[in-house]
Amino acid sequence: MKQKITVMVVEDEKLLLEAIVKKLEMTGFETIAFADGDKALEYFKNLDKLPDLIWLDFYLGDLTGDVFLKKMREILGKDRWAPVMVVSNSATPDKMEETLKNGADKYLVKADYKLEDLVDIAKEMTGISK
Repeated sequence: MKQKITVMVVEDEKLLLEAIVKKLEMTGFETIAFADGDKALEYFKNLDKLPDLIWLDFYLGDLTGDVFLKKMREILGKDRWAPVMVVSNSATPDKMEETLKNGADKYLVKADYKLEDLVDIAKEMTGISK
């Protein structure tokens, strides 16, 4: 049996988190959901297998996406990593550049995409065909 692809979703808006998780699961992904960035980081400390993708909101209540990525790097070290797509309400060139420099693979503005488009991007990033 083929192993399911796992997406960790870190989004502090609970209704949006639920919608993202539901859409991903309807598409065939397994999900790990966190509404709190610090709890998501804590999860990495005792992890055998990394998620196949991390769907990360930039503005979390307790920290920002670039800080999350730096802390994730501290926990995982330089040899372990998972692809990260940052999804934010806004973007400046400096914020995007800093976030990509800190390890994000993509930086996407929520207003530019429908949820199903973001799920399609997640599929592309994990090697699932559309």
